[in-house]
Amino acid sequence: MARHLTLRSGNPALNKNSFKNLTVNKSTGPILRDELMTIKGTVDKTAISLLLMIASGYYTFSEQIVSLILPGAIIGLIIAIFTIFRKQYAPLTVPLYALSQGLFLGGISFMYSQMIEGIVYNAILLTVAILLSLLLAYRSGIIKPTENFKLGIFAATGGILLFYLISIISSFFGTGFSVLDPTNGSMTSILVSLFVVIIASLNLVLDFDFIEEASENGAPKYMEWYGAFGLLVTLVWLYLEILRLFLKINSRD
Repeated sequence: MARHLTLRSGNPALNKNSFKNLTVNKSTGPILRDELMTIKGTVDKTAISLLLMIASGYYTFSEQIVSLILPGAIIGLIIAIFTIFRKQYAPLTVPLYALSQGLFLGGISFMYSQMIEGIVYNAILLTVAILLSLLLAYRSGIIKPTENFKLGIFAATGGILLFYLISIISSFFGTGFSVLDPTNGSMTSILVSLFVVIIASLNLVLDFDFIEEASENGAPKYMEWYGAFGLLVTLVWLYLEILRLFLKINSRD
């Protein structure tokens, strides 16, 4: 268990302070295993959250309600911030977060599907493939989150977020970074997106490690939902970056 104690993560939901100062209520008697977080429980909660997100996403995609993109994004951000600071409410907030993100992603996916046929299906397929491949690599020990590995991913993720933030602020003044334009098919822009996809993918490894740490150290049961929330944050980011990468590649044709 010592190998987990100095973990870093670029995921704002799963950082080194996420599992500190967590206690299980002992007032009702001895602690039972059913009151503690488990990896299986986290997997189950993640599956439920993904189903909720897919269901709401399919609704906005099939009904072509792109007007729900902004409300879904804003509500999701508010819920995410609340969840990070009030983890004990995760069993209630995480399903709501999944539904709001589904509204957001469904509308975004519909817009991309109008530009390139099959892009949404391919992006979903690649996202799932990356998730399962990295989970297998992590569980089998092929990828080991060493301290240098964690530090590198943490620094790269922070750099990407800062780069995006500067670009957003610059866009208000009529500038911005053209390499972030999803219609920019230049090789530089594609390589930037490919790098971001790789870093987003490797954040999943750190998420797996944090979830394992929490279960090993007897985190309370509600942290299963919080662990699922952390994975959702990374998966949403990864899926959006894959969509952008595919569109950029298609723009070269």
